[in-house]
Amino acid sequence: MTFYRTTRLMLSSAAILSFASSAFALDGNDLLAKINNIYSAQGVSIAAEKVEVSGSTVTFKGTSFKPEGKAEGIKLGDIALTGVAEANGGYTIDEVDFPEVSASKDGATISATGLKLNGVEVPADPDKSELGPMLYYKSAHSGPVSVVKDGTQVFGIANADMTMTKRADNSGYDFDAQVNDVKADLSKVDDPKSKEAISQLDLQQLNGKIAMKGSWELGPGKIDITEYSLDFKDIGKLNFALSFSGYTPAFVKSLQSTLKTVRSNPNQQDAQQAAGIAMLGLLQQLTFNSAQIRFDDASITSRALEFAGKQQGVSGKQLADTLKAMTPIMLAQLNIPELQNAVSAAVSSYLDNPKSLTINASPDKPVPLPMIIGAAMGAPNSIPQVIGLKVSSND
Repeated sequence: MTFYRTTRLMLSSAAILSFASSAFALDGNDLLAKINNIYSAQGVSIAAEKVEVSGSTVTFKGTSFKPEGKAEGIKLGDIALTGVAEANGGYTIDEVDFPEVSASKDGATISATGLKLNGVEVPADPDKSELGPMLYYKSAHSGPVSVVKDGTQVFGIANADMTMTKRADNSGYDFDAQVNDVKADLSKVDDPKSKEAISQLDLQQLNGKIAMKGSWELGPGKIDITEYSLDFKDIGKLNFALSFSGYTPAFVKSLQSTLKTVRSNPNQQDAQQAAGIAMLGLLQQLTFNSAQIRFDDASITSRALEFAGKQQGVSGKQLADTLKAMTPIMLAQLNIPELQNAVSAAVSSYLDNPKSLTINASPDKPVPLPMIIGAAMGAPNSIPQVIGLKVSSND
């Protein structure tokens, strides 16, 4: 009797546990649908032949990445999502691991390994998400990436990392990215003239890194890119900085909606015209704060002067002197004396001793983008004053 009661209790417990497990199991298809709710605004979707769920792990089997309007998608393979949990109707994912990528075309093969995302948040409804139709993740990583053509690696990186940090008050995000050990082999270029230039400039093997840092304040839609640099050995470091406002989640949504309308219209000519008008309307919302372009030389300038001078039968020093003399003459056509003097002085100083060259635009107060466009079309010589343009060198 005791045996039967015990057996019945065990079976009942198993049934309850089975029911509970089924009731609280993750819905992998719903997760995929919500991810596609975000990607659809960007004109792409992810398809999976099968969705498997095991505990907190969801696997999209046989996935493909399909751009809107394309008959076939790009096959990715199996994507594993671990540490998946429901959150306010949406999902959080500890890690998304992508399969190794390998694709060949026109004799070139590109491969990438170690692709993953961490700390992913999938909203229940993108329209109600603070980021709008954009996917938030804490970090992204890529292992080695290489491009091989005719048996020779012509491009590659060792790894790349990007992080996004949500501010404590949810007012915005800080982000940074690093692409390390970027290599390019230009020694196999076929064109004779290009090959000669590459040889004379000693650019057969390029080695460097790419970095980006910035922030995004959601309320005013202020984007501050404090660094977007390309730093290559024995060449130099080129850095871009840019700040503008009006890039709110609502702006992003409107922009993506406009692009989606263009893609879905079979009459591309009419679609492009309509998109142009819509884009002009969107640009009304943007405000220019500042911008800077700076180049720190690492010997490429002297090599470029020697190479260009050789083509004209003069030395690099003679070419530099010619350029210094010609700069004020060419700038005089702009009829902006103050800028002419500043640029001429900066160019002269830089060519005498190449260290750095900086172009900086910092207006006294933010300038609506339409005002800059209007000045460029109606009175180009007023642009330097409108945006507070300054040029300097070796500072």
